[in-house]
Amino acid sequence: MYFSKYEYLLFERKENGVLLITINRPEKFNATNEIGHGELARIWRDVSEDHLTKVAVITGSGKAFSAGGDLDMVLNMAGNYERVNHMLREMSDMVYNIINCEKPIISAINGVAVGAGAVVALLADISICALDAKIGDGHVKLGVAAGDHASILWPLLGGIARARYYLLTGEMITGEEAERIGMVSKALPKQEVLDEALRVADGLAKGSQDAIRLTKKAINGWLRNAGQIFDTSAAYEMLTFMGPDVVEGVAALREKRAPSFPSSI
Repeated sequence: MYFSKYEYLLFERKENGVLLITINRPEKFNATNEIGHGELARIWRDVSEDHLTKVAVITGSGKAFSAGGDLDMVLNMAGNYERVNHMLREMSDMVYNIINCEKPIISAINGVAVGAGAVVALLADISICALDAKIGDGHVKLGVAAGDHASILWPLLGGIARARYYLLTGEMITGEEAERIGMVSKALPKQEVLDEALRVADGLAKGSQDAIRLTKKAINGWLRNAGQIFDTSAAYEMLTFMGPDVVEGVAALREKRAPSFPSSI
């Protein structure tokens, strides 16, 4: 009942109440369009309410976890107040729905995870990552402020010094490096990632559900307490979508060249 309405997410029920969710747009490296982005925001409410699900595992179809928002969606937002206002609500839903989901979430990061993909991959309660996966928050390279999850989560996981470095430069990190600095729970060879995520999920599904869910709720108090920081960063990101830099950022990405941002001239 809950999951038949999704277009870009596939669902498979495993034993013991484990729900496997697969982001399914492999021809675009699972980049999210307007529909897919909304689905990644809403799904966690349905997971939380689904009495058959004890643990959710999310991964990507094909080579990528998710390459973030596709460029058409980004360009459609530039200078468009209504679309920007809608995205502000939707990105807030994505972050808070993951944080507040009653059930534990495990990400099986099988490949590149940026943008909305990085939100889901890193906000998951447990993250199992391929050693050679690439993770990043490239907002600044696109000409917009780092909003989404990054301002609240990256300083907690990797420390403020590393968060400043990666969020200000937009550089990517490998799964191996992400494990070393504490950004993910565990890094493994790619072929082992999903099996390990499902193994961990099965263990959680067999455990005390009240104890596990309340432990998650308590730990995520750190993120809820940082809500004001997230709300500010999200507003800043949407503000920069109303400026000229994002148009140049999209053009530079499409033309595979270095950007020349109006604000830097």
